Amino acid sequence: MSEQPRIGVYLCHCGSNIAGVIDIKRLLAYVEKLPNVVIARDYTYMCSDPGQQLIRKDIHESKINRVVVAACSPTLHEPTFRKVLQEEGLSPYFFEMANVREQDAWVHMKDPEQALEIAKDTLRMSVARAAKLEDLKPKEVKVGRRALIIGGGISGISAALDLGNSGFTVYLVEKSPTIGGRMAQLDKTFPTMDCSSCILTPKMVSVSRHPNVKLFTYAEVKDVQGFVGNFKVKVLQRPKYVEEKKCTSCNECSKICPVEIPDEFNTNLSWRKAIYIPFPQAVPPSYVLDEANCLGLTPLACGKCKEVCEPDAIDYDQRPQEIELDVDTIIVTTGHDPYNPSNDQEYNYGVFQNVVTSLETERMLNASGPTSGKVLRPSDLKEPQRVVYVQCVGSRNERTNLYCSRVCCMYAVKQARQLKEKHPETEVRVFYMDIRAFGKGFEEFYEKAAKDYGVLFTRGRVAEILEDAKSQNLIVRAEDTLLGTPLEIEADLVVLSVGIIPSMGANEIRKILKIPAGPDGFFSEAHPKLRPVDTVVDGVLIAGTAAGPKDIPDAVAQAKAAASGAASLMAPGVYVVEPYYATVDDTICGGCGTCVLLCPFRAVSIEDKRAKINEALCKGCGVCAAACPAGAIKTNHFTDEQVMSQIEQAVAK
Repeated sequence: MSEQPRIGVYLCHCGSNIAGVIDIKRLLAYVEKLPNVVIARDYTYMCSDPGQQLIRKDIHESKINRVVVAACSPTLHEPTFRKVLQEEGLSPYFFEMANVREQDAWVHMKDPEQALEIAKDTLRMSVARAAKLEDLKPKEVKVGRRALIIGGGISGISAALDLGNSGFTVYLVEKSPTIGGRMAQLDKTFPTMDCSSCILTPKMVSVSRHPNVKLFTYAEVKDVQGFVGNFKVKVLQRPKYVEEKKCTSCNECSKICPVEIPDEFNTNLSWRKAIYIPFPQAVPPSYVLDEANCLGLTPLACGKCKEVCEPDAIDYDQRPQEIELDVDTIIVTTGHDPYNPSNDQEYNYGVFQNVVTSLETERMLNASGPTSGKVLRPSDLKEPQRVVYVQCVGSRNERTNLYCSRVCCMYAVKQARQLKEKHPETEVRVFYMDIRAFGKGFEEFYEKAAKDYGVLFTRGRVAEILEDAKSQNLIVRAEDTLLGTPLEIEADLVVLSVGIIPSMGANEIRKILKIPAGPDGFFSEAHPKLRPVDTVVDGVLIAGTAAGPKDIPDAVAQAKAAASGAASLMAPGVYVVEPYYATVDDTICGGCGTCVLLCPFRAVSIEDKRAKINEALCKGCGVCAAACPAGAIKTNHFTDEQVMSQIEQAVAK
């Protein structure tokens, strides 16, 4: 480095967040004496415009060429200060941010002296590193106007329509024979009590007919290679054995099919044929042959469906096809599955017929469902007079999932209200831990269920559900925690309000795309507050319940955010890659391939017996640089020299 470092250090009070714990004046006096520091200042809010002006002024008047700001997390305001340097003619990579709020003041609020000493250590290390910073040049990647959306629920449909309406080409891939997702199984939506299908079906039809949207149903993403602007996607199109364009949905094939299996769309409460349409409003409106349950196609064992198909839409010769797509951005909307309470022995789900899940009840409440809108006891198909709801099944429990699934309280209130509307004499009781009515109109909806409809709410977790073997009535044992008394209530039907878990197959998509998931299994955001739909992989975004539990409006809002994020990446035609990638010294590299094996982002390859790093894929994690036996790999902005300077200062006093 030819230029002598002239470092300016700026201490932020952050109101009282930092200054209320750390003695800023003593810290300032310490920093002024550090090597290469030519000026040190403090200000109440460095991120404010006056705070930024201090830096601008010193760049011009004091000729500082390196800047260290001691404040909050770099995630929050590092871009803010980098922009200041860039606007004043300095490289934005001559900036270092020292986190003395989250990693010091907030941790040591009760020990100001300790906080001061840690702040000194942090700044000493930051100043040392700042002196070693290098000017870096971002790379530009060409980006086209093609997006892939994985998952055809309400989130995927909303994102596809937004992007399609903006003129982008969209490929929407759904593993089921129809789009619609979980929302298609619902009867009404809270708190407005709108018909779910009435909202969803027009959207399904719109996306299927949109000129900019190509729909792939009964298909799965099997592989993704490349990077933002250059993703190579392999989609496996499974055979439906029915030609969509010829099928008229006349139902003649299904009528004659001799095979009956439980209907998964109706939560196995009814039966469907081996050739079927998932539900009347399915999109595409075409039948599909379930090969796994058909009597046989190779050799043909039945063939009755083809015999009666007047438009000759059935094709037994269809085979799986691998489709290759070139896309520029990817949005993951893989949705969720309902929690399966079979392993929760206290509830005896799967043992007692009259213990059902909330989704099963939802299908019974639906006029097009297996019971034509009537809630019936599975044991005798009679309408129950006493119904008990059990909340937080599969949620807020150390044995299952610690998180709150957010929607369970409100859909239980909705279903309880529907039951009371149809049968006012029915006693409906809800056992809850806390009623979480967090959304717009939710609290009023909950209160109305109690006051106007007579739904009973009892605070307490259900401990056990037993059965009277003769009547098959259920005995619910719980405690009213408000009164502090045990309860034993007889019920005709018990509904388990099951929570939300990541969808089956989401983990496979996570591995394919190389995006992380949290301990709950849902996909992780790049930042939960500032980048809630981005992932750590450039060009890959997430939305809906793939990212975590949420209700329909929040899922749609997040889908719109993801569509906007994808559009903002594609619209300029180029994407700027931060220069935090690794570089290879070809004169040292021996082509051993250790870096290739260890790279979690598949950014390294061997070409001409030397390691080659794809700068757009590399995230600068440093794994390759640390593992390289020859020391041929350097990670930009985190070089050995920079890191070692910090280590040396960490042990120095």
